[in-house]
Amino acid sequence: MSGRLRYLAFMTHKPDELSDFYVRHLGLEELARSNQGDVSLTDGFFNLTFLKPRDDILEPDQTLGLHHVGLQVDNMDRVTTRYKDINPRGEIIEERGGPHFGELRLYDPEARPVTLSTGDFGVGGEDRRLPRVAHIAFNALDPTGIMQFYELLFGFCELDTSFERRSQERKNRFMGDGTTNLAIHPFYNGAPEGHEYRFGVNHFGFLVSDMEAKLDSFSKEIEVAKRPDSRPYAEYRLQDPEGNRFDLSYKKGWEVDIDKWENGGA
Repeated sequence: MSGRLRYLAFMTHKPDELSDFYVRHLGLEELARSNQGDVSLTDGFFNLTFLKPRDDILEPDQTLGLHHVGLQVDNMDRVTTRYKDINPRGEIIEERGGPHFGELRLYDPEARPVTLSTGDFGVGGEDRRLPRVAHIAFNALDPTGIMQFYELLFGFCELDTSFERRSQERKNRFMGDGTTNLAIHPFYNGAPEGHEYRFGVNHFGFLVSDMEAKLDSFSKEIEVAKRPDSRPYAEYRLQDPEGNRFDLSYKKGWEVDIDKWENGGA
């Protein structure tokens, strides 16, 4: 793989409170805090950064909630050259680095930011402990176009669950980078059971080894909902105190590469 998902950014007016929610319930550890109030956490592999909206971060869209993803890449020059081949007028923006940002940023075909780093976003290793992030889902206007972007630029593989949807003439696409599942759902899809109309990063998911304990912990603070049985991944859907959706999975898990599924140890 030439790129792996390792970063997920949120936009929130209360980074301290929202990050504390994930620390308390999922055991994430703090990486850093900025003078402006940003907070970065880790599960041992992913960097989850909670950014405070303001002018100096130069975000064209400061909509609150799940905001954008970041990838660790093997060769930045190769990725940016390929990006310019695909999109000659595409923007490549320098970021400030450190634990809260990447080194460069570019944009996917639907103008979503994609942060890039040759490092590991300050995580300091690859501890694949549980709980851990194993899934990110987009809502897109053209799921196949977004899939091709991640294939051509970062070497992601289309997965069996995606080919199953193709055979059913459905637009949902599923990809893997070897460690994380990327789902790309159509924003306009006839409102099937469980669909949520949030464009861009729609939700993400954690693998857990102690589902009952986690459900008991979360249910004291937020609503817990069982996922439709028809869905291939994850057993439960939750919303954090600011409405960001995330899944919990123990038994089903997620497909992260060709012939490779990961679950919580079931």
